[in-house]
Amino acid sequence: MSKSTVSIPAAASKTRDGHTALSTVRLLLRNRLATIGLLFIVLWTLLALLAPAIAPYDPNVPNTLDKLQAPSASHLFGTDNFGRDIFSRVLYGAQISIWSGLIAVGISFCIGVPLGGIAAYYGGALGNVIMRLMDMLLAFPSLVLAMAIAASMGPGLSSAMIAVGIVGVPEFARLMHGQTISLREKEFVEAGRAIGLNDSVILFRHILPNALAPLMVRATLGMGFAILTAASLNFLGLGVQPPTAEWGAMISEGRGYIISGQWWIVSFPGLAIATSILGFNLLGDGLRDVLDPRLRSSK
Repeated sequence: MSKSTVSIPAAASKTRDGHTALSTVRLLLRNRLATIGLLFIVLWTLLALLAPAIAPYDPNVPNTLDKLQAPSASHLFGTDNFGRDIFSRVLYGAQISIWSGLIAVGISFCIGVPLGGIAAYYGGALGNVIMRLMDMLLAFPSLVLAMAIAASMGPGLSSAMIAVGIVGVPEFARLMHGQTISLREKEFVEAGRAIGLNDSVILFRHILPNALAPLMVRATLGMGFAILTAASLNFLGLGVQPPTAEWGAMISEGRGYIISGQWWIVSFPGLAIATSILGFNLLGDGLRDVLDPRLRSSK
């Protein structure tokens, strides 16, 4: 019995409208706001990676002789109530914030995408149960749900990352659900069934690559959400514990000093959070404009 030669298109190297990855990058770089967002992301990533080399002080060692110093040549961002250099702590905080965002989005993607794909591909009672569960999770305010999950596991960075990751699952599940419904009757899926491919191969090797464009946008925007939510949990004491340098925890430690005039303790970590979130949001919007042919053709 001869094997069929029916070919099934995969979109791993091309977007759905046939643009190569290189042309997608070129289109993205023409978007000024997306380019600004990318620059913010690259800046914070480099600062996080180079923190051990460029941080002038140990971020966690107190120095009571230098506490509450305003920004100066010796301490660019000033010092906190323990005399720790805020510039060094912001640099090391970037490591935790970016890492937390990546892990959280990875959890959301790895759980939400399979659930959404399975629910749409098989449908029926299984699909209804999965999607109703996603609707239940979406019914809770994101921060409240993340707080409940983190509190149930106990304070810690891993608890915060898992909590943020679980909160993001429904968004990926719903997106993959919609994409799978629109793709499951396409010719390449029917061709796969005709040559005897099993459902998992069709779903994850052929449907998923064709759904990657909107999932990439969701993941990029999700990074900003994850960084903000993780910082909020750390601010509330449900994430990293002292003396670890993390942006949300730094704001929590310094909030009591705003009234007395030590504005720099919260301003610089707050600015770090704002610019990193802005970067991912701008890049996500730019990716959406480039990867969605309807938006691109309207411009």
